[in-house]
Amino acid sequence: MAHERAGTIALPEDLVDVAQLITAYYSRTPDVSDPGQQVVFGTSGHRGSSLDSAFNERHILATTQAIVEYRAAQGITGPLFIGRDTHALSEPAWTTALEVLAANDVTVLVDSGDRYTPTPAVSHAILRYNASGPERRADGIVVTPSHNPPRDGGFKYNPPHGGPADSDATSVIAARANELLRADLAGVRRVSLDTAMRTTVERYDYLGTYVDDLPSVVDLDAVRAAGVRIGADPLGGASVDYWDAIAERHNLDLTVVNPLVDSTFRFMTLDTDGKIRMDCSSPNAMASLIAARTSYDIATGNDADSDRHGIVTPDGGLMNPNHYLAVAIDYLFTHRSGWSPTARVGKTLVSSSMIDRVVAGLGRQLLEVPVGFKWFVPGLLDGDLGFGGEESAGASFLRTDGRVWTTDKDGIILALLASEITAVTGKTPSQRYSEFTAEYGDPSYARVDAPATREQKAVLGKLSPSQVTATELAGEEITATMTTAPGNDAAIGGLKVTTENAWFAARPSGTEDVYKIYAESFRGADHLAQVQSAAKELVSQALNES
Repeated sequence: MAHERAGTIALPEDLVDVAQLITAYYSRTPDVSDPGQQVVFGTSGHRGSSLDSAFNERHILATTQAIVEYRAAQGITGPLFIGRDTHALSEPAWTTALEVLAANDVTVLVDSGDRYTPTPAVSHAILRYNASGPERRADGIVVTPSHNPPRDGGFKYNPPHGGPADSDATSVIAARANELLRADLAGVRRVSLDTAMRTTVERYDYLGTYVDDLPSVVDLDAVRAAGVRIGADPLGGASVDYWDAIAERHNLDLTVVNPLVDSTFRFMTLDTDGKIRMDCSSPNAMASLIAARTSYDIATGNDADSDRHGIVTPDGGLMNPNHYLAVAIDYLFTHRSGWSPTARVGKTLVSSSMIDRVVAGLGRQLLEVPVGFKWFVPGLLDGDLGFGGEESAGASFLRTDGRVWTTDKDGIILALLASEITAVTGKTPSQRYSEFTAEYGDPSYARVDAPATREQKAVLGKLSPSQVTATELAGEEITATMTTAPGNDAAIGGLKVTTENAWFAARPSGTEDVYKIYAESFRGADHLAQVQSAAKELVSQALNES
């Protein structure tokens, strides 16, 4: 059930007390015996709130020292690129990280304008530096909790490949960080911020380097020539300066819809659950931009670190992320002659099967992987993947000549691509998707949550296909039951079951006592509901028998 004020502007009582949040960052000491207060890396770094003793100065001191030790063990001795978003906890954590990095003699590259840095700009910077063939490789840190509420903080590590660190790296980093916390930070080196800024900290023009390079990945000449009217809403996030620069440097008809930065995010409309959340794939969080959609040919939104995209068209409103991914894939693989003819399409296994049908129609191969953008990194690096995308509105793709652009999600280029599609085809992405439904069918897709204890979630994460004895799902024969992804045979941390016209995937939540059920049916909304109901029964049976 949606909150009664979902989609309406936040009220004073919805806003976080920033002073309290920052005071808690410095004053609270986490209890490392409590799993909720330990350093834990999910699919995109360590996240939490200082108010819950889950993201405090001690966490960042320990985690940064652990990263220093990890990079040294890996022979990474080059500079470290660091960026931060606009969340209230991001600047304190950024400062703490600089103090530890400098004490360990790590050269750190910060934004030359002392401003915010999108995740894709950090990935772009790492790849650009390492492509020059330096003797010493570079890596990076992004201080961001992504689209999560204003009370949260986040801390991500990107190795020299420029993308999210894999579990091999994050498990080592998290284990060492928690060891340092248990030792009352014995072993953590630190200097003052003033000393850090005078010694190992250097300036880097993230914005200029990224914005000037955009014509190598998106056809901005076509957008300019067609006069596409663009409305870009940073949602108070790190892309705020970038959109102004893009408009000016590339002479586009582009309006920054909301240029305000306020760490309470008081200008946001409430998300479906009544919380402030910069989720550019949520109709409620994007309500203000959707209401203004007729003012632009294409309107776009980004989350706080700009690694996600939301596409709004005059005719269709906010596009479902799955729908836009399918359109983007079809367009790119028919308009990028510089890409390898064998380049594949990467998708996560909880993304729409519409993508499968579109890829088959293109005569291309699909790489279906577990949830997490890290699985796309090798393919984007060597050009084997032209595109990698997640159902949660995160994706990236190659430059026009087939070289890597970023190996992390890039909401800015996906937003600009929507304008390129409109300029070149004369159709909005939502109009193009309507053509897909006529050709491939019209799927219904949704994600719901079901309650589960910590023990049940552990069982779900380790199920084997043999534990599922059902042969039918919502009236259709089960064609596959999988606990590893077909694209790379990696464990999915859950279960996926498919039929001819439908599928569901169940995965345990990493933060709540629920498991997530993703489901889709090409037989309509009623059948989707049957699939969801059958999925709950099937999973419950498997859990009870385990």
